[in-house]
Amino acid sequence: MASPDPGVRERALGDFYGAAHHQGDVYACTAASLPFLFALADDPTAPDRASIVALLLSIGRESVERDDGGIRFAPDGTVSTACTDSAAMMRERADAFVAYAADADPVVRRAAIKGLGLFLDDAGRAVEILGGRLPAESGIVERLLVVETMADLALRLPAARTAATVWLDALADDTEAEPDIRLAALVHRARCVPEAIGVRTVPTAIDLLRRLTPAPRTKTDEKVRGAGSGTCACTSAAETASEGAPPPIVAAFADMERHNRVLAPTTALLRTFHRVLDHRLPERTILLTEQLRSPDPATRYDAIRMAQDLIGTWRGNHARLVMLIADCLLPEDPSTAAAAAETLGSLVPVTDVAREALATFAAPHRTAHGPDMWAASDPLLRRAHQEAVMALARLDDARALPGLLTALDRDVDAWRAVQVAGHLRSGADELVPRLCRRLAAVDHSQQEFGFSAKALTSALAALGDPVAVPALTQAVTTALRHEQWHSAASALEALASFGADAVPALDVVRPPADAQDVDLRAAATAALWALERDPADIVPRLYDLLGSHRKSDAADVLGRIGPPAATALPRLEEMLTAGYEWTRLHAAIAVWDIAGEAEADTVIRTLLEVWEKNEATAHHVVTFLDRMGPAAAPALPRLQAELTRARRNRGVAHDEELQRTCRTLQLRLAVPQDSERKHWELIPGTGVGPLRLGMSPAEVAHALQEPVTPVGGPYAQEDFATAGVSVFYDDAGHLACVALAAATGPQTTLAGVPLAGRDPEQMEQWLLEDYAAEHGGTILFTLDGSFALTDLGLLIRSQRIGDIRLTRPLIVIEDWFESTYHRDHLPLEGPQP
Repeated sequence: MASPDPGVRERALGDFYGAAHHQGDVYACTAASLPFLFALADDPTAPDRASIVALLLSIGRESVERDDGGIRFAPDGTVSTACTDSAAMMRERADAFVAYAADADPVVRRAAIKGLGLFLDDAGRAVEILGGRLPAESGIVERLLVVETMADLALRLPAARTAATVWLDALADDTEAEPDIRLAALVHRARCVPEAIGVRTVPTAIDLLRRLTPAPRTKTDEKVRGAGSGTCACTSAAETASEGAPPPIVAAFADMERHNRVLAPTTALLRTFHRVLDHRLPERTILLTEQLRSPDPATRYDAIRMAQDLIGTWRGNHARLVMLIADCLLPEDPSTAAAAAETLGSLVPVTDVAREALATFAAPHRTAHGPDMWAASDPLLRRAHQEAVMALARLDDARALPGLLTALDRDVDAWRAVQVAGHLRSGADELVPRLCRRLAAVDHSQQEFGFSAKALTSALAALGDPVAVPALTQAVTTALRHEQWHSAASALEALASFGADAVPALDVVRPPADAQDVDLRAAATAALWALERDPADIVPRLYDLLGSHRKSDAADVLGRIGPPAATALPRLEEMLTAGYEWTRLHAAIAVWDIAGEAEADTVIRTLLEVWEKNEATAHHVVTFLDRMGPAAAPALPRLQAELTRARRNRGVAHDEELQRTCRTLQLRLAVPQDSERKHWELIPGTGVGPLRLGMSPAEVAHALQEPVTPVGGPYAQEDFATAGVSVFYDDAGHLACVALAAATGPQTTLAGVPLAGRDPEQMEQWLLEDYAAEHGGTILFTLDGSFALTDLGLLIRSQRIGDIRLTRPLIVIEDWFESTYHRDHLPLEGPQP
C-alpha cells in the first residue's frame, strides 16, 4: 500500500479489503493490522493516505457497531474479540482522527471527519472540535460531512445531545448560512429529535431546496434546447460492456450500477430526511411532489426512486405521486423517462392510473425513430421505450403487444419480452406461438443460467393457451434426454397448469414420476394428478414425498385430491407441529381440503399462529381463508388488524391483493344477523329478487305478497315495511328504483359480499378500490355523498340505525342515472341535501 506504483497500491488495497475486511467483517488479522495502517496514515510522505484513512474509518465503524457485548465467532468457530479489540484501539487513537480531520489534504479530511463522531468519547471536546471544523472548511462536501457527523455524535453520546442539537438549531436558522448547509442542519436536527418535527419543518426544507435548485434555462431555439432541456444523459458503463456476457447478466449489473447512482447533490440529504419522516406520509408526499416537479433534472431523476420506496413500503392512495412519476415520461429526457417507466412497472397494480401516460409515451415516433422503437439503435431511447412497454404488459394492456412481437420476431432483447409476456393474456394468440418456437430452440445440452427455459415455460403457463402443450411436452422430453432436471421440472409444472388439456402428454409425464431427483419427481407427480386424476396411484407417491424437502408441494397436491387422500391425514397432522411456519401452513390447508369442517378449529388455530409468527405467510393464509367461507369467522379480528397496518406486506402486487381479500372477507364474515333475512339475487341493470325494473305497481304487489303503504311524493313511493323494501316509480308508472332497508330488508350480494347493513366506509372502499378496480365500471357520487356503480344500476346509500349508519342498496334504472335532475335528486327518504 506504500508502493510508489499506483497500480500496485490499488491492487494491495483491494486485496486487503477482500482478505481482511470482506463485506465489512472484522477478523483477528484485521485488528492485528491496525497499528500498521495507522503508521501508514500518519506518514505525511505516504501516497494515497486518504484511502488508508477511509479504510481505518470503515474498520472502526464496523467494529463499534458490532461491539455490542455479545459473543462473536471467527470463521474457524473459535470465540473472536476482534471487534472489541478494534473498537478499543480506535478510541485509543481517536486523536489521530482529530489530526486527520485537520490535515492539509482536503481528501484526507473528507475521509476522516466521520471518525470524530465515532471514536471521540469526550462529548464536550467532540462538539467543540466539530463545531470548529465548519468555519475551517471551504469545500461543501466537507462542510456537509461536519453537519452530519455532529448528528452522529448526538445520537451516539447522550451527553452530547443537547449541545449538538442547539448547534444544529442555530445553523438551520442562520439566514446568512448557505442554503445547503441550512438544509443539512434542518434534516439532521430532525434525525436527532424526530419528535420535534413540526408543521413548518417540511415547508422550510422545501423553501431551502428551491433556493438550491437552478432555474430552468430559457429555450429560445433548438440549439439552446438541446443544451439546456434538463436531461439526464447517464448511460451506464455496464450497459456498454456486454461482450461475451449473457444479456440478463449484463442488465442486472447495469441496473445495480444505475440504482446506486446519485445525480443531485441534495439526494443523500433528502433520503435521510425521508427515513426520518418515516410514517409521516402526507409530509413525505408534499416533499416528493416538490422533488418530482423540480426544474432540476437530476433532482427529478433521483426523486423517482424515493417515490418508489415510499409507494412500495406504505399503504395508501398514492395516485398523486404515481401521476407525478408519469409526468417524468418525457421523450426529450429518455434516461429519466426510463427510470419513471421502470418504477411504474414495478409498482403494478397501483400504477394503473398511469396507463394512458405510459401508452402515450410508448407509441412509436415513426417519423423520428422508425416503426420499431423496441429495437432503436440509441441505447437510452431503446431502454426508455422497452420499460414503458413492459409496464403496459404488466397491466395487461394490449398496446404493449407490438413491442413484444418486435422483440420476439427480431430477437432484440427478447429475454425482456419473455419476462412480461405472461402478464399480457390479451395477446396470447400471437405470443404463444412465438414463445413455443423459442422454447423449441432452447439448447438443453448446454448448462444455462436458469433464465431461458424456465422463463419461457412460466410465461406459457401464465398465458394458459393449450396450444402450448405440444411445445412443453417436447421441452420435457429434450430436457430429460440431456439430464437437465430443473428445466424438465419447470416444463412439467407448466404442463400441470393445463390440466385435462395436457392429457396427450401423459406418456412423457409418467416416467419422471419415478425419478431419483426429488424436485423432478415432485413436479412429475403433481402433473400426473393434474392430467390423470388417479388417487390410487398418486396418493402413495405423495405420501412418500411428505418425507422429503418437497413436503409442502406434496401437501398442496394431496389437498387438491381432497377426501380420497384421507390416508395421508396422520402424516399431515404431524406436520402441523413442525418448526417451520411454511410447512405448517401447507399442511393445515391440506388437512382442511381433505377433512373439511371437522378440522376447522385446528386449521384456523394453526393458520393464525403461522400468520402471527411469520408475516410473509399473510397472503397465502388470507387467500385460503377466503376459500373457507363462514368457517373462517374466528379469523375476523386478525383480518381487521391487518387492515389497520400502515406498512405493506411484501411486494406491492401481493399487498394490494392481500388488502382486497381482507376487505372482502371482513364484509362477508361480519354478518351474524343475515341468517334471519331473506336473500335476494342482484341482477345488474335488471332488478333484484322477484322485482324487475319496469314493473307496474300491481306486478310489484303480486311479486312481494306483502302489505303495502302508499307514500306518494314525486316518485309515487310505496313502502313494504314487513319486507323492508321501498319502491319508486317513474312518470309512466313503471318501477324505477328498489330500496332495501339496511337492517330489515332482504340481503343481496355482489361477488359474494353482502351489500345491506354494512359499514358505509368499508363498503365504499371495497366497491371502488376492489370491485370496480377489477371489473371496471362507471362510478358516480351523488350530492349527499352516496356512491353508485351505474353499469350495475347500483346505488349505495346509508341509513341510521340507532347510533350508527349502515348501508342500504338501491337498484336504479339507467335513465335516472343519466338524467342531471335525477342524478341530484335520486329517491331519498328524508330532507333533500
